[in-house]
Amino acid sequence: MPYQLLDANLADIRLVATDMDGTLTQAGKFTPELLQALTDLQAANIQVIVVTGRSAGWVSGIAAYLPIAGAIAENGGLYYTNGDELPISLSSITNFDSHRQQLKGIFQKLQLDFPQIRETGDNRFRLTDWTFDVQNLSVDELQKLSKLCSGLGWGFTYSNVQCHIKPLNQGKAAGLIQVLRDYFPQVTSEQVVTVGDSPNDESLFNPSYFQQSVGVANVREYANQMQYQPKYITNAAECVGFGELASYLLA
Repeated sequence: MPYQLLDANLADIRLVATDMDGTLTQAGKFTPELLQALTDLQAANIQVIVVTGRSAGWVSGIAAYLPIAGAIAENGGLYYTNGDELPISLSSITNFDSHRQQLKGIFQKLQLDFPQIRETGDNRFRLTDWTFDVQNLSVDELQKLSKLCSGLGWGFTYSNVQCHIKPLNQGKAAGLIQVLRDYFPQVTSEQVVTVGDSPNDESLFNPSYFQQSVGVANVREYANQMQYQPKYITNAAECVGFGELASYLLA
């Protein structure tokens, strides 16, 4: 494995940019231990930004209720600051209605080759991407879907939750870089640690963008499906692994 167990000196970290599902959750739920870890990080003046593929409809609530600085939704499409109900667009989309119609058309083209795919329940609450269920799709099928989207001029990614059709230049790293530049200019890239667990977090593991990256242990399931791997890995999976990282940062 190119990564190592989390034993590095992370004393200079001032901001944690973390995926949500499979990273901050345990069996799909937030735990009291997670809320305590986020509260402790906030008290130590270590900012936390959630960077998730979840929809605008989900993330507006997450940004408002969790003790975090903000949240990036739809894999880099939108940014919500804590306490602000309206999202900040991180993309160049000028007309969301026509954009959604384009996404719907691409999804229907994918269904010609994959008639079994179905849009996810939260798709209606999205602005910048289109999602469908990842369950029962093999790695080979996911790779074929990616190639089909690329051939049609669109991006594609997936997580343990769902598949995403998105603009080519939209991604977690691109969105995070923009948010850091515009809203956290006092934080250097060396003071940021990125955290994730699946292929749609891969750009956060790119060392050209972020030197310090951490995968919670369940990221091992996708090791052969990602070009970029996290630099470090926790002993535990899901939010218990995130708790390990928080303990290192707070030590």
